[in-house]
Parts: sequence; structure tokens; C-alpha cells
Amino acid sequence: MIHLHHGWVVAVLIVATFPLIYYLLAIFAALAFSRTAETQASPPFEPPVSILKPVHGVDFATYENYASFCTQDYPDHEILFAVNEKSDPAVAVIKRLIADYPQRQITLLIGEEHFGANQKVNNLARLTREAKHEVLALSDGDVRVGPQYLRNVVAPLRDANVGAVTSFYRGIAQNNLYAELEAVGAASDFFAGVLMAAWTEGVKFTLGASVATTKTWVRKIGGFESIAAFLADDYEIGRRVTDSGGRVVLSQETVSTMYPAQTPKNFWEHQLRWARTVRLCRPASYAALLFTQGLPWIITAALVAPSHWISVSYLFAYLVLRLAMAWLVGVSVVGDEVLRRRLWLVPLWDVIHFVVWAASFASNHVVWGNVEYVIDRGRMKPVAP
Repeated sequence: MIHLHHGWVVAVLIVATFPLIYYLLAIFAALAFSRTAETQASPPFEPPVSILKPVHGVDFATYENYASFCTQDYPDHEILFAVNEKSDPAVAVIKRLIADYPQRQITLLIGEEHFGANQKVNNLARLTREAKHEVLALSDGDVRVGPQYLRNVVAPLRDANVGAVTSFYRGIAQNNLYAELEAVGAASDFFAGVLMAAWTEGVKFTLGASVATTKTWVRKIGGFESIAAFLADDYEIGRRVTDSGGRVVLSQETVSTMYPAQTPKNFWEHQLRWARTVRLCRPASYAALLFTQGLPWIITAALVAPSHWISVSYLFAYLVLRLAMAWLVGVSVVGDEVLRRRLWLVPLWDVIHFVVWAASFASNHVVWGNVEYVIDRGRMKPVAP
């Protein structure tokens, strides 16, 4: 063992406590969020809503996901879908939905207008123009919601200063290690960072799975056309709302998102794209994540600690605090059943997350939809073949 009087050993042992402190603070942030559940306004705020769904392709639960928006306990809402091409397999599912729910106002738009490289946002711009109502509820194609979804995410918009309402998402994963790892990573790690941001500085972003807003606020942020070149459209929506003097509310209403089976290559590319997106949006905060990476610091501290009991203490503290944070954030707050069943995957996720974090600094290139892009100040530029 190396003696404690070596200054760098002391430094490692001190820095290794930073992730432990972060875990503890995230636990407090989760408890604070749980205590601030907003009560529904009385009388209820139930304006007509246009649900906007830009979709592409299908997954293992597409019909059930779409159908969840047709069974809302809400008096007046329409659902608008947009696909890029009529050959998209989602078209057949939407047509089946229209036949199965004739009482619902469901519209299918085919063909995009080009405002930027982000096809999802191109479709959002068109959907917004076609929407009948002032209040908009945006969600991805792989999202499933409960019957009270609209009622709960629209309620905060009663306050004209609220520009957007966003939601956590719990995972529904196929029986595949990489799908389950993605769900565990989001629920136990990413959402802890979201709660910490909400607790310390307020929410200045939205989460793409679900965003409720209004046409008025969309105009205030320059319209979706203005962010069609950005990879992180959800981050841009929240940032521009707060820059325009509005407030982003993190809803207590949690939605579900699908995690389909993946190959190791798909998993790696998805994680790397996500990590680089976050890094390029918030470079300083992303670099500081080094000090929230518990496992590599704890292993290093255990190896250089001057005694076995110190090594064991660090390892024990990591396991207790890390798993407690994962459970309180991912299970108690988000309600993620994948994490509830696969809590033991958290240390494996931490190893992968550190490798992805380090690899994300290698370049500003991402792969999305089989196209390689370079990200320049948040904007996507296709790399010439």
C-alpha cells in the first residue's frame, strides 16, 4: 500500500468523495421533488389540445403507444401525426388507429418541409401550422401515456408565465441486455442530473419524450423552424423558453418510452450520440460530470488507500449511496420497472457511462438515422460521403 503522506494519494481520496456527496445531494433532490407535487387547479384547466406526433418507423409496441393518446380522460383534443414518406410502416398503424377510434379527431400528414437537418423538427413545424388549438402537446412516437396525461401536463399552462411543461419517462424494455441498460442508465443516472438541475438552478430544458406548450410560446422562441438545424431540439425548446422570460415546469406526470432490442454497435452509437449531444449543449456542466463518476474514482481510491478498511469503506459507501440514489430517483420518482428488476445493472452501467463520457470528447461527429453529422454550435451538418 502507498502511504497516506503522499500528497497525490490524499488528493485522490478527497476527490473520490465528490461522487458520494453528489449521490447524497441527488437523494435530497429526489425527496424535494416528491414533496412538491402540484395539486390540480380548481376549477380544472382543460382548454382544447392538439397532440403533435412526428413519427418514423415502428417498434414492438407502436399501436399500443399511439392508442394511449386516444383514450385520454380529456374533453377536447385532436391528434396529428406526421411522417416523411407514405411508405413509412407507421402509416399502416395510424390508418388502423383511425379505423379503431372513429370518435377521435386523428389526422395523418405525409411529407415534410425542409427547414433543417432535424426531420422531427421539420415535421413539428408543419404540425403546428395544421393544429387547430392553441395548446400543444408534443411527444415522440415511442411514447405511451396514461389516461390522465393531458389533464396533468396541461394544468400548469394556466399560468401564462409557464412556457413549457416536460415529463420524466419510465422504460418499457424488450428482453435484451442493451435495451435494459439504456433504461437503467436513464432512470438511475440521467434523471438524477435532471433533478439536481431542477433543485439547484431550475429547469432550463425540456425532455423530448413529452413537452406541453402553446402556439404563443412557440412563436416567442422563433417557431420550430428556427431550431430545425439543431440536434438537441428538446434542449433548445427549454433554453429558449427560459431565455424569453418563461418558466419550464417538470411535471409529476411520468410517461413511458420504449427500449427495443439493440446490437452492441447500435447501443454504442446511441449512447455516444446522446453523450455528445449533452456535451455540445452544456460543455462546462458535461466536463464536470467527471466528478460525479463514482465507480472509477472509488476503484482508484480503494487501490491507493493506505489500509484495507479505508478501501472497504469507500467501496461500501459507493454501493450504498449509489444504489439508494438509483432507487429513489428511478423507482420512487420515475417509477421505472426495468430499474426495479435490474438494479444490479447499475454498477455495469457506471462502467459503460464512464467509457462513453471519455469517448464523447474524441470528435463532434454523431450518427443519426444512418447519416453522419458534424455538430457545429449545436447545429447538424451532414458529412459529405
